[in-house]
Amino acid sequence: MAGPKPLIRATARAKGKRMRLPGWVRLPAWIRLPGRTVRVRLTALYGILFVMSGALLLAIASGVAVVRSSVSVAVPGPATAVPGTALGRAQARIHQLQTQVQGLQSQLGGQPGQGRLSRDLLIASLFALAVMTVVSVALGWLVAGRALRPVREMTAAAQRISEDNLDERLAVQGPKDELKELGDTIDGLLERLEIAFKAQRRFVANASHELRTPLTTMRAALDVALAKPEPAPPQTMALAARLRTELDRIDRLLEAFLVLARAQHRSLPGQAVLPLDYVTANALIGQAAAISARKLTVQEVSEPGGAWVAGSQALISRMVENVIDNAVCHNTDGGWIRITSGTADGRASVVVENGGPVLEHDQVRELSQPFRRIGADRTGSDSGSGLGLSIVAAIAEAHGGSLDLQARPEGGLRVSIQLPAVAGVPAGARA
Repeated sequence: MAGPKPLIRATARAKGKRMRLPGWVRLPAWIRLPGRTVRVRLTALYGILFVMSGALLLAIASGVAVVRSSVSVAVPGPATAVPGTALGRAQARIHQLQTQVQGLQSQLGGQPGQGRLSRDLLIASLFALAVMTVVSVALGWLVAGRALRPVREMTAAAQRISEDNLDERLAVQGPKDELKELGDTIDGLLERLEIAFKAQRRFVANASHELRTPLTTMRAALDVALAKPEPAPPQTMALAARLRTELDRIDRLLEAFLVLARAQHRSLPGQAVLPLDYVTANALIGQAAAISARKLTVQEVSEPGGAWVAGSQALISRMVENVIDNAVCHNTDGGWIRITSGTADGRASVVVENGGPVLEHDQVRELSQPFRRIGADRTGSDSGSGLGLSIVAAIAEAHGGSLDLQARPEGGLRVSIQLPAVAGVPAGARA
């Protein structure tokens, strides 16, 4: 049966969305209906229950009044007494008066006094029910807000807590009920997270020394072996040179790991305010030999006054160095690099573009992930650990910025870094 399936899917989608009113029944702009919160649902539940109970009570009272008004007193007929006697004549008179009253009531449409009283009672009851419904909804709104106040306080406290202040707790006060149990459970979770974050930060702080020590020992052993008076065989010299190259590569990989870990854990040492053009100039000086060896043309464009940012000087410098190093390594001999820095809409940006072969957009989008590299047949270089741009992305995110990678249609890569700009910095100041 394929017919109901589209209707079922449409109904399921509609349940997860707010109902939109048609244009001809759209409410005015100054009316703001509350969202479907727990407080609104509780208030609606209180109001519905009160209306149902009030309507039931009103129906019972009206039924009792109708039954009582329909009860009449039975008067014995004249046949029960002997005609001609005083008792018989009295009963006949009573029966005659009763017949006249019933006829008058039938002409007037029933019992006017009792009918009017019943109608007045019904109208008053309905009015009282409407007034008490409004009052009950208002009281339900207040009671629901009071009952949900601990939940709002826990939500606000949880939103304030981040990896920088994991020592803060919800500390829910009050009787030991379900809400306090929920708050204590969240506090226990925060305590375990704090312990885990502290352990990771200790690892980041100690890994540099603990892991560099074996590398230093291995380098010293190679130097001692090559420093003997007798000349070493050519095979030994080649093996020692290869080992030293691999040790240098491991050292650079280890340093990249530590920088990535510090950036991901928001560890920002050496806070300073610095211009991006000054940082890019220093990075180009560090890459001068590689740029000269590959005969690359470098063009720098910066706005007057420079684009100023605040953050860790070491990490921001490393971020720009990685981008320029990527542009140098993944380029063609005799190619070009263009670096542009500026400020717009409160954001400082540095854009590094380089020439090279045409790249695929799907591969470029993944370059900000660790250990993602494009093969040497596409870029002309197989060097690097695959962590350079992932470090750039982590450092930019740690400073409240972002990284954007785009493959240029003519070939090469465009790397754009956006950071919060610092305004009001003197033009001649330097970090």
